[in-house]
Amino acid sequence: MNVVPAFTVQVADGTLAVHDLIPGAARTDVPTVLALHGITANGLAWQALADELVRRHGVGSVRLLAPDLRGRAASRDVPGPFGISAHAQDALAIASAFGGHPILVGHSMGAFVAAVAAAEEPDRYASLVLVDGGLGFPAPPATAIDDALTAVIGPAMARLSMVFDSPQDHLAFWRRHPAVGPLLAGPEGLWLRRYLEHDLVETANGWRSSCVLDAVRTDGRGVLADPVVLGAARRAVEAGLDVDLLWAERGLLDEPQGLYDEQRLASLDLPDALHTTVVPGTNHYSIILEAKAVSALADVVDRQLATR
Repeated sequence: MNVVPAFTVQVADGTLAVHDLIPGAARTDVPTVLALHGITANGLAWQALADELVRRHGVGSVRLLAPDLRGRAASRDVPGPFGISAHAQDALAIASAFGGHPILVGHSMGAFVAAVAAAEEPDRYASLVLVDGGLGFPAPPATAIDDALTAVIGPAMARLSMVFDSPQDHLAFWRRHPAVGPLLAGPEGLWLRRYLEHDLVETANGWRSSCVLDAVRTDGRGVLADPVVLGAARRAVEAGLDVDLLWAERGLLDEPQGLYDEQRLASLDLPDALHTTVVPGTNHYSIILEAKAVSALADVVDRQLATR
């Protein structure tokens, strides 16, 4: 069910799939957004942002490049080593292949990747937008990392081992998801189905997720426990990059407690130059998947475009 990507980029040990989500924006003289998806997602997650940028600026005025990160979807055959630093090097390879200084946008795990990429090579990127991710909390004890990983993304990891009888069976699973199901019934439903189907691969036993479980585990541990990853957003600010965080009110299962809240953010003692904004009424998924919610992200991108 994989969507054929517009481009491929050679990275260490393989070829990365890159989607070009705004048709007609292939010129090299237009500003570029390089968007990095979450831990079990794929590049098509950014279609709502692409559509909103087209609505605001017209076709061809902005470019949005969205890779399938290694170990996922059309990049599932790119082998390890996995980890946040490996993804950050892949992001740099994409930025180098297309030229210019893209705005880096990352959601969830992708926000940590974007923060590390920006901190390591601040001169290669124009600015940084973190969406419900990218700011970490003190690492749990080494013996508790797997427990913490299960607590945070356990349901998402469980799905990776599930086998579905058909793409329709897979879609029925997502319709029951408390955070994503309502979106499938809304105006986003058509392209959202395309995004979900892009994750599917057919096996001898049925249909299952394309995500490589070892990649998800390795990346998740990096997000939870790697001090280099946890401090990357602060280093990007210190390097002089414009950095914004947008955070959702609600969590991965649409529960009232999200990944961030005012108290949790205050405990991090963030630099004053790191702008944080709550997007009311959103959960961890809808903040980038729902058309009315993604306008807040487009506002930040527009502000950063204006300062280039």
